[in-house]
Amino acid sequence: MSEAGTKPPPNKLQVPLAPLLPRLELEAPLAATIAGAADAMAALDALLAAAAYPEAVRLVAHALPKREAVWWCCMCARAVPDPGLPAPDAEALVAAENWVRRPDDSIRRAAMDLAQKTAFRTPEAWAAVGAFWSGGSMAPAGQPDVPPAPHLTGVAIAGGVTLAAVRVAPERAPQRYARFIGAAREIAAGGAGRMAPEDG
Repeated sequence: MSEAGTKPPPNKLQVPLAPLLPRLELEAPLAATIAGAADAMAALDALLAAAAYPEAVRLVAHALPKREAVWWCCMCARAVPDPGLPAPDAEALVAAENWVRRPDDSIRRAAMDLAQKTAFRTPEAWAAVGAFWSGGSMAPAGQPDVPPAPHLTGVAIAGGVTLAAVRVAPERAPQRYARFIGAAREIAAGGAGRMAPEDG
């Protein structure tokens, strides 16, 4: 709760849409659907009304700040547990969550070290990659800096959230997308976005 007289923090999806459009790679009909939207949140509403769930995920992944986007992917991964999840992927998820809580460079690099032990086939792995691509340098420590392109975290997170939506029981994807977007809205408003894990 905010104190009397103070404004609550703005919703983190209320960001300009125009800079995000090149990252969304929308087909013409969906591009027309969001044309004129006041901000990313309004565009999200329009995409959801058109049942364009993968595109809505992509929009959220690029619109959220990077820490919030990585956390969102982590929450989506935990919401759809995989009983056969390899140990390196589980460790990558913990590393990504650790980076969200304390985003220093050593933790960012540790997340990528763990992701590289995976087959890059799970949302857990891509959450860790998203953390690594959030800033700093992609070059080995001690080498000249090679900063990641600003859109790369969004690319990783969109892929990770989509993988979470279709794993184990892909027929549940539409319901999962709805849950995931609800969690993203909560995160954007300053909440944790936690979701109860699915039953088997």
